Amino acid sequence: MSMITIGAIGMVAFIILLLLRTPIALAMAIIGLVGGFYINGVYGTMFVMGRLPFTSVFSYTLSVIPLFVLMGALALHTGMSRNLYDAGYALFGHWRGGLSIATIAACAGFGAICGSSLATTATMGRISISEMRARGYDQAFSGATVAAGGTLGVLIPPSIILVLYAILTGESIGQLFVAAMIPGLIAITLYMIAIAVVARVAPELAQRGPRLSMGARGRMIISAWPVFVVFGLVLGGMFAGWFSPTEAAAVGVLGVAAIALLRGRLTREAIKQSAYETASLTGMIFLILIAATMFNSFIEATQITQILVNWVDALGLSPWQITLAIIIFYLALGALMDSISMIFLTVPFVFPIALASGFDPVWFGILLLSVVEIGLITPPVGMNLFVVKLQMPEVPLRKLYGAVMPFIAADMVRIGLVAGFPILSLYLVNMMFG
Repeated sequence: MSMITIGAIGMVAFIILLLLRTPIALAMAIIGLVGGFYINGVYGTMFVMGRLPFTSVFSYTLSVIPLFVLMGALALHTGMSRNLYDAGYALFGHWRGGLSIATIAACAGFGAICGSSLATTATMGRISISEMRARGYDQAFSGATVAAGGTLGVLIPPSIILVLYAILTGESIGQLFVAAMIPGLIAITLYMIAIAVVARVAPELAQRGPRLSMGARGRMIISAWPVFVVFGLVLGGMFAGWFSPTEAAAVGVLGVAAIALLRGRLTREAIKQSAYETASLTGMIFLILIAATMFNSFIEATQITQILVNWVDALGLSPWQITLAIIIFYLALGALMDSISMIFLTVPFVFPIALASGFDPVWFGILLLSVVEIGLITPPVGMNLFVVKLQMPEVPLRKLYGAVMPFIAADMVRIGLVAGFPILSLYLVNMMFG
């Protein structure tokens, strides 16, 4: 058989395994091993696979992942997320739909020290859903707000998805973080506009809260100072060149731990829970990374990636047509797969096409992040919706699907802006690194 045929059979077998609900890491590892045995023989494959798992995860750069995860976990278990929500309520709670807007603001703040969408969704859900329920908010709309706000955990730097993209493509983590700033602010603004529109069109879904005194509002806003300090320390220090992204993550962990210790919240239970969550999420990411490396080794041997690039080039598509095709591809895939798996599975195929089409790799990373993020709230998978559903078992999933549509519409507007105006992603990068 030709290499193209072998590669095609491998891809079909991979899809079949996914349809059989095989975990994606296991599916990629199986195809990588079996395909490798067929192409290179037993001894050649054993030689490659004997060193591949180690070489795929031993890089110093990868240490940024558990550090950012640990920073977010410590912030969660030492009460910083509650302070963020209080600050958001102080600013927006008296508006119609103000609690939903406050939830978006709090999600953005927590995302700035977490980097994980699922963690942001779970954290803010514990705090905000009960508050919105007590004030008469529609339950499905409340859940949809939390699910959508949770996507900011991967969009607002630091972002685990951007770190993974940087590792897979060799791009600068710092430049990607800078490039995500303006699109992240646009996402926050569009979500808030979507809530304001829904609250005006259907006021029964979102009530107006009482206006607090200036003193009370000031105290609640000031209570969120630890998040601003950590965010400024991590990103400000990185942008100023004081330390690398990995060092910035370590400084962030120390900053969160020091603040929690000063406030008397760094308990043994908080440390235990943070360590467990960090080990669990990091282990999952590294397992997928090892399996993806095995799978990509097989794909590279069949030269499917180069064949795909040549095929796209032969079609003579314009950059706009290629961009639109990539966006549609990821929107469809996002309805079936989680964001981390999507990045590991598709970047080795899609990134060469982007380079061959003349796309700026930093801008493409932000566009990819924006589209992948929508998959977190897109039916039928929508991982963030499932996280919310666990906290709201009485709300049918179909109602959550309906309630999240205004936020998906806001995301589509943002994708159009990011795709149509690359300067939104590259302005700060050119200013700081150009």
